[in-house]
Amino acid sequence: MSRHEVVVELGERSYPVIVGRGVSGEVERFIPATARRAVIVTQEGLPTIDLRAFPHTTLRIGRGEEHKTLATIEDLCRGFAAFGLTRNDVVVAVGGGMVTDVAGFAASTWHRGTAVVHVATSLLGMVDAAIGGKTGVNIPEGKNLVGAFWQPNAVLCDLDHLDSLPPSEIRCGLGEVAKYHFISGRDMLAMDLDERVATCARIKARIVSEDEREGGARALLNYGHTLAHAIETVGRHSVAHGEAVAMGLVFAARLAHRLGRIDSNRVQQHHEVVGQVYGLAERPTNSLDVDELLVAMTRDKKATSGLTFVLDSVRGLEVVPDIDPAIVSSVLTEYLAS
Repeated sequence: MSRHEVVVELGERSYPVIVGRGVSGEVERFIPATARRAVIVTQEGLPTIDLRAFPHTTLRIGRGEEHKTLATIEDLCRGFAAFGLTRNDVVVAVGGGMVTDVAGFAASTWHRGTAVVHVATSLLGMVDAAIGGKTGVNIPEGKNLVGAFWQPNAVLCDLDHLDSLPPSEIRCGLGEVAKYHFISGRDMLAMDLDERVATCARIKARIVSEDEREGGARALLNYGHTLAHAIETVGRHSVAHGEAVAMGLVFAARLAHRLGRIDSNRVQQHHEVVGQVYGLAERPTNSLDVDELLVAMTRDKKATSGLTFVLDSVRGLEVVPDIDPAIVSSVLTEYLAS
């Protein structure tokens, strides 16, 4: 496999996303020259990295969305304090999207901003979560409602880590890959693994470079996420994020059709891409309350003006605010019952 380097262009804060086998061994290249110590944030059972002679300690957070909380941020920050981490030092996140979200948020708050390097070990982290500087944690009212934009010094996507991932973790990543399928119009599964990951990274890097703080084009990266986050919250995270995104893509297509934005053939294409091409579930199998899902969707980060979705159209994806809740409820009821 080839080694790919994608740059997120943000002026003086630009950084590389490196995709390839064995690239986690390059982490020391991206530690700031000012750093005298590092804290590795990871989870039990994940691959380790070798910082050799560089003074460091390792802090492990719990597995599962129930640990993606402000309490975990406090635990990490107290660990930073105990180790004597300064603003000039570095946090190294080693793990999937949850680890990079949590470690990145902790780094953004420590001394009001400490450098972070992400070593992504999951497919979801490599193609989406670790790139772009969005960090955050959950509260009972919703997913990722508390967080910050904090760009890393680098993102290292070591494909060696994917070899041992269970099928459930691969499915989770494929939900985000399917999203890029619709954003780009390209069949990602037809590519070799390295090119697939690098292509997703290029798409996200280009959009983040244009719109770092989600004021415009970056919102399109949330395609499928409005319902996905609601499914995760209402279902108490019984559905993994990427799989929920896949379901959200199908629902968004059905909602777009009801609003006259796309025809039935385009809706069927969503079903086929999610269900047949990527082999993902097209709807939840557990019982979810429509009213609870609607409440959760009104709290979505994009919902600055009523119920807001990224929806398909003949012009491509667009952010559509102020959608009539009665229409959303009707489509959602049909979708869950079908």
